[in-house]
Amino acid sequence: MLGLVSAVSCTNLDLEPYNEVTSIQVYEDFDNYKSVLAKLYAGLAVSGQQGPAGKPDISGLDEGASTYIRALWKLQELPTDEAIITWNDEGLPRLNTSEWTSDNSFIAAMYYRIFYQISLANEYIRETSDSNMASRGISEADQQTGRIFRAEARFLRALSYYHALDMYGNVPFVTEEDGVGAYFPEQTDRSSLFAYIESELIDIIPTLIDARQNEYARADKAAAWMLLAKLYLNAEVYIGEDRYTDALTYINQILASGFMLEGNYNHLFLADNHLSEELIFSVAFDGVNTTTYGGTTFLVNAAVGGTMNREEFGIPGGWQGLRTRPEIVALYPGTDGTPDARGSFHTEDQTLDIENISIFQEGYAVKKYKNVTRDGQRGSSPGTDIVDTDFPMFRLADVYLMYAEAVLRGATGGSQAQALGYINELRQRAYGNATGNIAAADLNLDFILDERARELKWEAQRRTDLIRFGKFTGEEYLWQWKGGVYEGRKVESFRRLYPLPTADLTANPNLKQNDGY
Repeated sequence: MLGLVSAVSCTNLDLEPYNEVTSIQVYEDFDNYKSVLAKLYAGLAVSGQQGPAGKPDISGLDEGASTYIRALWKLQELPTDEAIITWNDEGLPRLNTSEWTSDNSFIAAMYYRIFYQISLANEYIRETSDSNMASRGISEADQQTGRIFRAEARFLRALSYYHALDMYGNVPFVTEEDGVGAYFPEQTDRSSLFAYIESELIDIIPTLIDARQNEYARADKAAAWMLLAKLYLNAEVYIGEDRYTDALTYINQILASGFMLEGNYNHLFLADNHLSEELIFSVAFDGVNTTTYGGTTFLVNAAVGGTMNREEFGIPGGWQGLRTRPEIVALYPGTDGTPDARGSFHTEDQTLDIENISIFQEGYAVKKYKNVTRDGQRGSSPGTDIVDTDFPMFRLADVYLMYAEAVLRGATGGSQAQALGYINELRQRAYGNATGNIAAADLNLDFILDERARELKWEAQRRTDLIRFGKFTGEEYLWQWKGGVYEGRKVESFRRLYPLPTADLTANPNLKQNDGY
């Protein structure tokens, strides 16, 4: 896979070169353009040029732990009621208890991975400009394809900036218009970054491939609609504005584009989940071609331990790390996947309560991600930890839940009757019949937050959801080990944003730390 890096000094990291060629050599030949675009997509999954470790894109951090999806997942799940991890790597226990500092290496890993992705995207967008392609004698037909590739790169950049907006707020800002070389990027504010992401997505939508018409795991119009809808759904948090009607506008476009709920909920998290027509945008993993200790390899292996049957998960061992907290277990009517298929936990020799975080057998294990296909076959790399299961970043069930929430929050363009219908579709799938259906009187925002946990547990949504519902910090909602005590305690409101890494503040005098750190 070809690729180049054009890094600015928005971090203090060494960004490793991964090919001994120049941009002139690569971009002279249009046959290389798709390969370089593939590197941008791969950056969401792998850690470098030699999987599962070796030749990392970013040095100075644990290579497996600093992959994009693994880092994102930990920041979105570990400080919430949905997950807790046994391991004692320096800084990791502080995520379990929401007591991190600006020196936390796991918070830094996500930050640096975001800006590595942005640097790659900036160069690709710069090199594939109309003027550059024309100057190289690229044919008009290939230029048209190149414009689609460029729009996808802009989507991937917008996705990374969205994660920066959501988790860090006020960050250094660079685009393809900025120069190449060492300099100190200026810091943008949350409102300006929101407006930039919004304008980028709106601008690229006409160029992107129509919904469901692109290659699997590549961005299309529906992926951009989904990212816009998420941006607008969280606008009150990000910029203090009600944009729920705008969210519903794009939600409705997704709903009209032909995606279908997967008939069996559990099939969404198996080694052949790419077969599902529910997935809107996935990060692809492959046991042979994208070998990594991050992403779903982490999610499958780290969730297995104790007396769990490794064969059921298609792996030879288990890393004994991840469990859930009792507050999530209480949301389901059972723990064995009945009557609600989404509530499947390993409880044998496990305690419900977690008195000692470092003991895997304390806390129920979540049986969700597996490296087996729907017909029971192991993934493509049997005998290893590496899995084939793709990470479902955007899927239709989330769209249903977003529709209902937007309507309940006052959006126009939808109805409570339709919202109820969508929620009951999800529950009928989970229960296998209509016994799980709710009545109109049951549909309120508290129910939606709980239903999002039941449906989307461990899909890197929970922190953002709890913040939007006003329950991530403060003391209105407590869970075990929130704030560092067993019974849970109030967490300071400034922790709704993560800190910028101390090392980056030292390297760039233009940066100001987020309040409270």
